[in-house]
Amino acid sequence: MHHHNHTGCRFARDPLESGEHGRGRHRHQGGGRRRIFDHGDLRFVLLGMIAARPAHGYDLIKALEERMGGGYSPSPGVIYPTLTMLEEQGYAASTAEDGKKLYRVTPEGEAFLQANAATAEAIQTRIGALARERSVVPDPRIIRAMENLKTALRLRLAGGSLADERVQAIAAAIDAAAAEVERA
Repeated sequence: MHHHNHTGCRFARDPLESGEHGRGRHRHQGGGRRRIFDHGDLRFVLLGMIAARPAHGYDLIKALEERMGGGYSPSPGVIYPTLTMLEEQGYAASTAEDGKKLYRVTPEGEAFLQANAATAEAIQTRIGALARERSVVPDPRIIRAMENLKTALRLRLAGGSLADERVQAIAAAIDAAAAEVERA
């Protein structure tokens, strides 16, 4: 059962999905949950992949997952319709093989990629940057210290209201930690 409430469920949707979320409203800088591909970008990515080597939809999903350094899995509900669209546009063709479709680029698809080489290149560069961004995993010691801070705060705040000077001292300590993190 699908509820289309666009407030809270936006992030549960596939970040590859193009569509009703306009470009302007949800532009998040700094990574995290922003959409990986803007509207229409995915067809360039998939076409480029099958131009390099014919592939099944599943292979393309796995290859994209790997390329994004884990933590992101494109949904079949986005990949397969895009492949179908490429076929309908004449840019891709498929042959059934063991009940699975093997997709390959057509001469029209090659020409389309060449005509849009600059766009395709820009998208590839952006994917590379996003993959690097996602592969930065904090050192376990930092994760442990963060958890320690969260637990200490939770316990302290659960004990009722704090005297003003305690609040100031705690805030100052957290600000000092932030300043230390920002130091080059």
